[in-house]
Amino acid sequence: MKTLNRLTPAELRKAGWEALNNKLGPAGALKFVMEYESGKGNYTELRRKMFEGKMVKDIIQDMKKEGIT
Repeated sequence: MKTLNRLTPAELRKAGWEALNNKLGPAGALKFVMEYESGKGNYTELRRKMFEGKMVKDIIQDMKKEGIT
């Protein structure tokens, strides 16, 4: 492995994830990462505004148009 100061950002993330996964297991590693990925804003309010008046079939159709599904 390259020395830490020569790793690309992607290589550093991969090495970090592998270290966490090896030490804590997949569930523990994910729980650890989630402690630092709290996000911003009000998720519930944002979703209410985004999907106001839409049925599930409408949301799925929008996703298909965007190539998400």
